[in-house]
Amino acid sequence: MSGSAAFFDLDRTLLAGASGEVVSRALRSAGVVNRDIPGESFAYKLFSIFGENLPSMALGRQAVHAFKGHSQSAVRAAAASAVAELTRRLQPFALDVVREHQRNGRLVVLATTTPRDLIEPFAISMGFDDVIATTYEVDDQGRYTGDIVGPYVWSRGKLQAVTTWCATRNIRLADCYAYSDSVYDEPLLSSVGHPTAVNPDVRLALTATARRWPVTDFSTPPGVLKIPVLGLELQKLALQFSRPEFFPYARFDISGIENIPQSGGALLCANHRSYFDVAVVAMVVARSGRTVRFLGKKEVFDAPVIGPIAAAMGGIRVDRGTGSDEPLKEAEQALRAGDMVAIMPQGTIPRGRAFFDPELKGRWGAARLAAVTGVPVVPIGLWGTENVWPRSARLPNVTNVTSPPNIRIKVGAPVALSRMSSEVDTARIMNAIMSLLPPEAREQREPTSDELRRAYPANYVGDPESEMTRRPGTD
Repeated sequence: MSGSAAFFDLDRTLLAGASGEVVSRALRSAGVVNRDIPGESFAYKLFSIFGENLPSMALGRQAVHAFKGHSQSAVRAAAASAVAELTRRLQPFALDVVREHQRNGRLVVLATTTPRDLIEPFAISMGFDDVIATTYEVDDQGRYTGDIVGPYVWSRGKLQAVTTWCATRNIRLADCYAYSDSVYDEPLLSSVGHPTAVNPDVRLALTATARRWPVTDFSTPPGVLKIPVLGLELQKLALQFSRPEFFPYARFDISGIENIPQSGGALLCANHRSYFDVAVVAMVVARSGRTVRFLGKKEVFDAPVIGPIAAAMGGIRVDRGTGSDEPLKEAEQALRAGDMVAIMPQGTIPRGRAFFDPELKGRWGAARLAAVTGVPVVPIGLWGTENVWPRSARLPNVTNVTSPPNIRIKVGAPVALSRMSSEVDTARIMNAIMSLLPPEAREQREPTSDELRRAYPANYVGDPESEMTRRPGTD
């Protein structure tokens, strides 16, 4: 046969940290191994922090002697008991990449230094097509001899094993993909046609930069950046600047932060009054201690000041002119992976008289996401952001530091949804948001001519009378 394959390293690539400590615990619990390998605990800690290193590889080479005389079937049974814990350590977006290769007709192969008998049960449970791993020799009685069959699958040994595997299947390395965190996998990464550095160690990060290899991290969604080596999500750094003191041209009254779940997927739904809303929601997220993916129309990402904030927050760009469902699919993926997603169901800032309508009208995207993922929907009521950045202005007013306008942000309890009807649930979400706004938001009143002017985009040429009936989210 011929075709293509994608080779995935295991530790610190597919998994967060090392698999060895998990498997070792399983072996001891099963009574297969009754003593520790000297330096084992220290080596695992060193590996988790700095990645593959010579001490951890020396430990790995020693391990084969510790297994001498033990039953292969007992070891594999113990390894099978570790699958659940290993699965919990799987990076949230790792399997998405694996499945994408499978959808494109490629074989997906786990290529790891970890002994085959210790990791093959996990690979099978994850749906890998094959495993390339260090193989311990077994005698006629099914017991380990203390020797290795074939190469020690590390560094050039891994490249040798992969090359042999490809040759038997008439697959060219130039057509293949490889993913690893370690500079010791540089021989393999250099040999395939499509290398990717994943959560790279210091030396691999430098190598990837020099060779212009893609760099990613399976712990975050595609497009969300991490600072190489430090492993710090760029959004975490950006959110340090999403604090009231960095916006002296506004005063903030924020309440209800405790309603944001401390973990797991959640959908934050806010009303939309200004492009400044993105910065305000960022403040709310910063206080919660979490990160968020922001689902917003392309104009938000193109806007000065706020656009870079939205991008740094792992924003999901929506170009409504294309009619694509990809943004909602990307948001669904993030929610299923345990991330928070922020969305403004109105889709855009209401214009003209529609801006002053007490009844908020929303699109169905938030309700659809809630129905398919089952995550809680947390409403957020925003008030006064238009006084910092009205719809008519191209930039926020950053000069008003002597008498800054008041902005009120209230986070409500999760909305009770039917998860059966998008129309019903959209109404419930919008009603929940309206209940968080101050009393004046629910009063029908005639706006002044100046207020109306500020509620239209600069150089507006549309029909003002159509704004009250315009479908939410359309331009």
